[in-house]
Amino acid sequence: MKKKLLAMLLTATTALAMGACGATADNGSGGGKDGGKTYKVGIVNYVDDASLNQIVENIQKELDVKGEELGVTFEYEDYYENAQADSAVLNQIAADLIADDVDVIVAVATPVAMVMQSATEDNQIPVVFSAVSDPVGAGLVASMDAPGGNITGTSDALDTNTIMSLMKAANPELGTVGLLYDTAQDASTQAILDAKAWCEANGVAYEEKTGSTTDDVILAAQSLIDDGVDAVFTPSDNTIMTAELSIYEKFAEAGIPHYTGADSFALNGAFLGYGVDYANLGVVTADMVAEVLVNGADPASTPVVTFDNGIATVNTETCEKIGFDLETIRSTFEPMCTRFEEITTAESFE
Repeated sequence: MKKKLLAMLLTATTALAMGACGATADNGSGGGKDGGKTYKVGIVNYVDDASLNQIVENIQKELDVKGEELGVTFEYEDYYENAQADSAVLNQIAADLIADDVDVIVAVATPVAMVMQSATEDNQIPVVFSAVSDPVGAGLVASMDAPGGNITGTSDALDTNTIMSLMKAANPELGTVGLLYDTAQDASTQAILDAKAWCEANGVAYEEKTGSTTDDVILAAQSLIDDGVDAVFTPSDNTIMTAELSIYEKFAEAGIPHYTGADSFALNGAFLGYGVDYANLGVVTADMVAEVLVNGADPASTPVVTFDNGIATVNTETCEKIGFDLETIRSTFEPMCTRFEEITTAESFE
């Protein structure tokens, strides 16, 4: 995005020199290391939160690794943007990336993927999304196996029933569950429907509270506490994730465990995060970018990648504050998960 005159002059000079010598090594956007191609990779993050930032960091690291392996350059530093959950900014970013003639757009989170898909409808720049919970439901792909357009990617689809079952296993007397989410987050839609269905099937009452800003979420969390819920469930909802550091202590002091759809929530103080390994999700997303750009994979026929949603991450500090015994929780949860991990509260992953 930040095109510098010097870089443009150097690129032009290099191209002229190679043309004069009859060189054919550079058939891409520009000359890369060892004479390989340079690909311009636009990476767009939806908002600053621990999960999404972890994805971006691992996409960038893996692109560097794949570049060395394949003898090409993936240029992303000048084409990384964060929309900070602002739709107007997101649309401007899309226009800028198209004007910059990027070779691919990596869209991190559902709202980003939807805007980038719409923006590339005419020019067909490939879009590789990451952390889209319901690609079919969001209208991004025709099916998980055959997306059918210029878009594919990785999904962090959530196994809501297992989270609810963990909640019941930790508290067999579970009476009322609070559902805390943002109605505008597509990632929450199906998960909340699944949570309601689970509650109805298991004779558990539920209370819904929603919020679209951190202030809203703080008020909603307090309302659930005042209502006396036994536990709170939040899917992989970016709005609640952004607010977690502002609400986790309220829940902990009230003795209410917060069960969530990503390990980043637990990093930011929630009792439990259950879902995919977001670091690995970022790596696989970058590998898909390399397949599209270097090996010519067609997004239309490249299946969306899903993961085993079996990792339970427990915040040990919060576990103690709400009165749970960590070893009892471990022995209860481990048979229901593929992996059990411990974490302590911090703002971001190291």
